[in-house]
Amino acid sequence: MPPRRTPLLALLGTAALGAALLSPASAGAQDAAHADAAVSSARWLAGELQEDGSLPGPFGTAPDWGLTIDALVALQATGADPAAADRVEAAVAANVANYNSYAGWGGDPDARIGGATAKILYASVVSGADPADFGGFDMRQETLDLVQGPEGGSDEGRISDRIPGGDTDNSNTFGQSLGVIGLARSGGVPQEAVDFLIRQQCSAGGFRLFPDQFGTPAPTCDEATTVVLDPDSTGMAVQALLAAADTGSEDAAEAAALGADWLEEIQRADGSFGGSGPTAASNTNSTGLAGQALSAAGREGAADAAADWIDAHRLTSSSGAAAAEAGAIAYNAESRDGAVAEGIPGMQRDQWRRASAQALLGLARVPLGEIGLVPVDPPGPTASPSEVPTTGPTTGPTAGPTAGPTAGPTTGPTTGPTGGPTTDPTAGPTGGPTASPTGRPSAPVPESAGAGKPSLAVTGAGLASLVTVALVLTVAGASLFLATRRSAERKTP
Repeated sequence: MPPRRTPLLALLGTAALGAALLSPASAGAQDAAHADAAVSSARWLAGELQEDGSLPGPFGTAPDWGLTIDALVALQATGADPAAADRVEAAVAANVANYNSYAGWGGDPDARIGGATAKILYASVVSGADPADFGGFDMRQETLDLVQGPEGGSDEGRISDRIPGGDTDNSNTFGQSLGVIGLARSGGVPQEAVDFLIRQQCSAGGFRLFPDQFGTPAPTCDEATTVVLDPDSTGMAVQALLAAADTGSEDAAEAAALGADWLEEIQRADGSFGGSGPTAASNTNSTGLAGQALSAAGREGAADAAADWIDAHRLTSSSGAAAAEAGAIAYNAESRDGAVAEGIPGMQRDQWRRASAQALLGLARVPLGEIGLVPVDPPGPTASPSEVPTTGPTTGPTAGPTAGPTAGPTTGPTTGPTGGPTTDPTAGPTGGPTASPTGRPSAPVPESAGAGKPSLAVTGAGLASLVTVALVLTVAGASLFLATRRSAERKTP
């Protein structure tokens, strides 16, 4: 009996090895499909850029610099259009003061908006520019200057607004997260900035959006009388803490893991996420940020489910009346179905730009802390001409400039990070990526990344080669089994 049992186990082991080889290939194929989808979306977004390299806000052609930086991050995360990324980088660098101060509205050019400052720092980092001389500004120092010291009490470490004569601070978890990443990657992040971010996390694992939510300041999330845990803020914070942990910040890795646990717990059965407040329903913005964070934390199964849900809301060349908009990602199913039936009305293009810029990050699966560091080899031009728009953006009405750089439609993606104040210009679809302060040595940028022009990394080996190996091993196992069986039969009386 033993001679018969041993070769059978050998065959099963060989087959299992073949299955193990095929499993990563399947994952690799899925990742590659998501990567291609992300590139398609980034190219659509590039087609929406105005001549000066900016993206407009919801009204007219006035640039929305927060949204424009979101586009820059999307382009760098995918490597989809390096020339477009260069144009956007140049536009942002030329308008630093128009975004992070009140100069753009004829106000005080010495004012500093914390979230916007951190977001520009992050933009300089991911684009491979010099953070110490970006548009003539030292964005690293500008951000560090906004980090509150011990005199701030429970706000120590907070990347705050600095408004002469003002007593309102609209800085939030989005800006803090982007600041932590930007500082970590430009020379090091102060532990105090990391600690402040961690204090925004409740024991359940989720993060609040504002430290003084509902006008009731509380030193920590658990001490707040009323608190809303925000999936979007949590996705940002998890990625910031992972970046901080990579540079040696204390307690960051544990807090990031707890945040990722919470995101997995609240993920819906279809793979989607909603935000908080008015964005609580499933939407691609929240799903993009959460999925990107889950992937960064190594929760690939949950990240795959999120990416699949996002991709189901991406327009393709088969999307009916919106076939020419292939690559654009709808905010939700209603927007997608409406576009398939009637196209994208001009008044809704702003919503589509915001949704696409953030949602595609859940397809690209490059963590915020690694965008610009990951060398990628994006696919060539899309096969169908409809995947890339041939015209510039269709702008909305020209009846006046946006109320502020964060203004956006209330029916689509949130204009602030999940409903924050519209006076905070960090807002993209749900605040958009932004960066914050750091104080420890950052990881060096690999030379293979070039001047910060990454392409999208694809994991997994080629499917065909792994199938071939698996088949060879299976045949070898079968041959071994038959040969051993004949030998055993000869020895049996």
